[in-house]
Amino acid sequence: MRHCINCCIHLLPNDLHRQCFRCRGPDHNNQKCPVCRGENKIPLYTDSKQMKWLAVLEVRTDHCESWNGFFCLRKGKLCSLMFGLIIMTLVMVSYILTGAKHGLLLIPSPFHYGAFASNPSLMDNESLSDMKDYYQPSKMNISYVRDYPSIKLIIDTITSKIEFITRQRPDLEELRKQEPHMFSVIPNKFLPNSKNPCWYEEYRGNTTADPYATNSYALYSKRFRIIFDYLRKVFWNHLYHYKDKHYRLRCLPHFYIIGQPKCGTTDLYDRLRLHPDVRFSAIKEPHWWTRKRFGIIRLRDGFHDRYPVEDYLDLFDLAAHQIQSVLQSDAVKEHGKRNNIIIGEASASTMWDNNAWIFFYDNSTEGEPPFLIQDFIHAFQPNAKLIIMLRDPVERLYSDYLYFASANKSAEDFHEKVAESLQLFEGCVLDSSLRACVYNNTLNNAMPVRLQVGLYVVYLLDWLTVFNKDQILVLRLEDHASNMRYTMHMVFQFLDLGPLSEKQEALITKSPASNTRRPEDRSLGPMLPTTKAILRDFYRPFNTKLAQVLFDDAFLWKRT
Repeated sequence: MRHCINCCIHLLPNDLHRQCFRCRGPDHNNQKCPVCRGENKIPLYTDSKQMKWLAVLEVRTDHCESWNGFFCLRKGKLCSLMFGLIIMTLVMVSYILTGAKHGLLLIPSPFHYGAFASNPSLMDNESLSDMKDYYQPSKMNISYVRDYPSIKLIIDTITSKIEFITRQRPDLEELRKQEPHMFSVIPNKFLPNSKNPCWYEEYRGNTTADPYATNSYALYSKRFRIIFDYLRKVFWNHLYHYKDKHYRLRCLPHFYIIGQPKCGTTDLYDRLRLHPDVRFSAIKEPHWWTRKRFGIIRLRDGFHDRYPVEDYLDLFDLAAHQIQSVLQSDAVKEHGKRNNIIIGEASASTMWDNNAWIFFYDNSTEGEPPFLIQDFIHAFQPNAKLIIMLRDPVERLYSDYLYFASANKSAEDFHEKVAESLQLFEGCVLDSSLRACVYNNTLNNAMPVRLQVGLYVVYLLDWLTVFNKDQILVLRLEDHASNMRYTMHMVFQFLDLGPLSEKQEALITKSPASNTRRPEDRSLGPMLPTTKAILRDFYRPFNTKLAQVLFDDAFLWKRT
């Protein structure tokens, strides 16, 4: 016996009546029932509308009579739902195993943005020799534009919170309390007959002792052991003997290349070291001021024993030996000439990396570091010279990503990391000052890309609180790439270096570019045009302030 359930659906919310199958008795006649007459399969109606989602529901009264009407109805709905979920699951599995595998995504990531029509003449992010090369436009043409306004709102929020407030410079006594050992080792005066800051230190070790046995650079890095093996061999030949005592010449750098990473600092270092009057530390980037003196060997490995200042000074022993040879020459002793050899150090983290402060300095003001790297450098070397190489922060960030990312690198992945980093940075500036966010160790470790490194003006203003403007030379990588001879002459003049022969100058200016982009990274092409637009919006107010501080609109990095 078959019955229509149409009336039951309408009447169940109210009182049942005799037409409902629960009210019918055994004498019910299918042929006479106006509702049931002539139908074997009855469509299921809900709210007077036929349900066309998956199928029609065939209702059998001999089955339903074993249930009450309400549960019979629920069972039908449940079956339909389960059937739909199964179909949906099969579709999704098929999509994942086929379409996604070949990049045929049906639903894009919410942070992906589509490619706009753009100028393909994008600068290579790292190579100096390829600055004039062009990338090919991205082959992907997936539209993600609809999410751009939400990212723009994040940038607008960040921009509204930007305040460039001058920091309070700590006094010398506060610095002494923080680093008493450093102040006990480095004197406050240097040799007057040397252009480079050097001094003689009494050596109390015996002739059988290894002077570099405890040097942390030698202990923790295998690639530096060859350098220290050589230093051990020549160490005793360079001790100065006076009144039955042994003295060694100690030196600090005369100048520092302090930043920024992926801005051409390696190329500048390689060219400068070709100058006959320039020497560098035994290791190109000691990172002592920013990391090693706090016990950071690799950021991902946490803290180790702190590197004492003596370990840092050991890195300049090779240069000190050459300076000592000049100081002991007859020209210096008899004619009053001075040593003109200068030493440089090129850790690209010096300008910006103060992440370790929170673990060592307690008296913080509203989350801002009470002491910065430049405070200590200035305390020992108030006449130090600083060289900064910068580039378009948008291009710098992409180059930084390609260099440090280990896997799954792509323009789309870079875009997602930019979007996530912007959200994290926004969350910080809503609660803290700009400086507190820039030097926030937790935030900087959480951001997938190093947005903060491109906020050049924030760091520069902090360096200008302790050093005079004429002690800092700021260069652009774009200018260095297009006219290397001019920028190198600016550096020579800034460091007051002697004239060069044509052969020496040609060797310095025409040598191949250093630290160019790896071929596998070059093949990835440029960032997405929308990513570039987002980053330009983010960095614009910082670039504007930088151009004002330096009185040079080239630091706006406007493209024509």
